[in-house]
Amino acid sequence: MSLYLILIPFISSLFLLLARPAASRSIALAASLANLAITLFALAGFNGDGSFNHEFSVPWVSGAGIHFRLGMDGISMLMVLLSNLLAPLIILSSDGEKYRPEARYFGLLLMMLGALNGVFMALDGLLFYVFYELALIPIYFICAIWGGDNRIRVTMKFFIYTFVGSLFMLVALIYMYLQTPGTHSFLWEDLVNVQLSSSAAWWVAVAFFLAFAVKMPVFPFHTWQPDTYTTAPTGGTMLLAGIMLKMGTYGVIRWMVPLAPESLHDLAPIFIGLAVFGIVYASIIAIKQSDLKRLIAYSSIAHVGLIAAGIFAWNKLGVQGSLIQMLNHGINVVGLFYVVELLERRLGTRSLSEMGGIAKNAPLFATLFMVIMLGAVAVPLTNGFPGEFLLLNGVWNFNPWLGAIAGLTIIFGAVYMLRAYGLVMFGPANEATAQFEDLNTRELVVLGAVALMVVAFGFFPQWILNITDGSVNRILGAVQF
Repeated sequence: MSLYLILIPFISSLFLLLARPAASRSIALAASLANLAITLFALAGFNGDGSFNHEFSVPWVSGAGIHFRLGMDGISMLMVLLSNLLAPLIILSSDGEKYRPEARYFGLLLMMLGALNGVFMALDGLLFYVFYELALIPIYFICAIWGGDNRIRVTMKFFIYTFVGSLFMLVALIYMYLQTPGTHSFLWEDLVNVQLSSSAAWWVAVAFFLAFAVKMPVFPFHTWQPDTYTTAPTGGTMLLAGIMLKMGTYGVIRWMVPLAPESLHDLAPIFIGLAVFGIVYASIIAIKQSDLKRLIAYSSIAHVGLIAAGIFAWNKLGVQGSLIQMLNHGINVVGLFYVVELLERRLGTRSLSEMGGIAKNAPLFATLFMVIMLGAVAVPLTNGFPGEFLLLNGVWNFNPWLGAIAGLTIIFGAVYMLRAYGLVMFGPANEATAQFEDLNTRELVVLGAVALMVVAFGFFPQWILNITDGSVNRILGAVQF
């Protein structure tokens, strides 16, 4: 079953890129919905005891101990659910006129979906690296072909940052591979069982951190993000913020900490300190933004900083909070960037100073935007609240001072999101906003689905925690500091 989640998008991608059929959006949507159906089927029969479900394993380079091995525990299952839940919405939200030739765009999007699923299911270190790098290729072309001004320069900076960071991870994986006893192996269990000296673990952890910190991104490795998110087409921004950055947070939980636990006692305070500083730094900059898309880009840095801090706290509250927030942040940020797309499509601008009075003419749009915004602010009974509550508790238990500073994300988030909402929706209308049209059917489906998940996952967060509980207990029990 896990193999199908990779084959369906890859085969569909090749067909779209080579045949370029006229109905490319419909084919891409059908492929993504098929992946979602398989994901839900896998979830329905999921064993949440912490073991790997739906494994697929064949020797890849058997003499070198390299396997094509896939599987899903609760941590992987949640990330696969996120990818395949958002993919149909991203495809449905993409304006065909903006992404010509459509077949090429949707083909690249499906290629990225297959690679992302591979990242979250890979149980061989080299296979994980291959999928990790493969996911970078389609998003590079999506941003470079359909991006805005300075797209080549901005996209090249993004590519160099992420590619160089990944090379550090490859060096760490090869070093760990050479430490496995007997016939060397890249299998996850074999790499985890390697006992490293404190100095070796320190270097391995730093190498992994450089790769994953760029992807998330965590301060000071974030400088590529605001420009890339702003310049990329909205579909590309949704992929980057909604799913791709989770490769970094997932990688820390699955690979970095289990492979180099000996380093955590010394390095965790540094990593948490960087993450917490990034929360405050990005939030303050977000408050001062006049470009709505750039504001949401900086808000994403702040939210992911809190997720990273919760992971490195390495207690149950922090790790569980990070996982549920990875899912909910992906949902919320895709909804927010789609709101920006609708505003820019109708008004031709993302500047807050050129908006106002839209709520009067578009009450449905205003209502759904409000729901999604409240989820991003983590208002109780929205999906953002359970994750932030657990995360702040986890960081507080690690260090009360860091927990108190991290808690500023709630205040700052309310300031910049409520300010943005007020400037967009209320106040006097201008000539452009006075003619603002409410949502059409397709837009209502996408934005309504996001708003529904914001409310549903806020009211019923326990089912998400049940998916990951066994895996979190298992990994925390195996890795302590």
